[in-house]
Amino acid sequence: MEKETLRKIYLQKRSQLNDAEYSLLSRMLCDQFFLHVDLSFLKVIHCFLPLKSKREPDTWLIIERIRREFPHIRLVIPKVNGNKLDHFYFEGLHQLEINKWGIEEPKQGIPAELHKINLVIVPLLCFDKKGNRVGYGKGYYDQFLPNLPATCQRLGISFWDEAEVIDDVTDFDIPLQAVLTPKGMITF
Repeated sequence: MEKETLRKIYLQKRSQLNDAEYSLLSRMLCDQFFLHVDLSFLKVIHCFLPLKSKREPDTWLIIERIRREFPHIRLVIPKVNGNKLDHFYFEGLHQLEINKWGIEEPKQGIPAELHKINLVIVPLLCFDKKGNRVGYGKGYYDQFLPNLPATCQRLGISFWDEAEVIDDVTDFDIPLQAVLTPKGMITF
């Protein structure tokens, strides 16, 4: 299937989640993250902040637990700047404001050094068996991911298993190395 069709299908699937289902799936993803991701050697993790109105996985569960249990890890969060993302070290809730799409993002902060990022948690609507992903179609992460070190792991998180095939993948699309679902980790 093509990205636009998959985008509609998975946005619809998300919109049909009730609050209890959404909370349960987000908690299951958080549990799988800490079960499968070895944080002992990571120093900097980039994580998107969830657009809860679109039922994106609640990454706050992961962020809060990292801050509590792994204080040696620095967190980086994105901010939309025109047609690209800027990246700032996360300092606390006081740093955030809600943008025009309803996403929390930093209003100020220390710019992150991209070469220091060890792991990036990538938002997606769906993915296929090769690690290709469908996002919202703006290309923010496809522009951002090539700027990371080759050693940086690209990890998507999804409420559902993979779609069979994304037919219209281009050279501009950056595949993931792994995706977490509520059932576990899928590697490519």
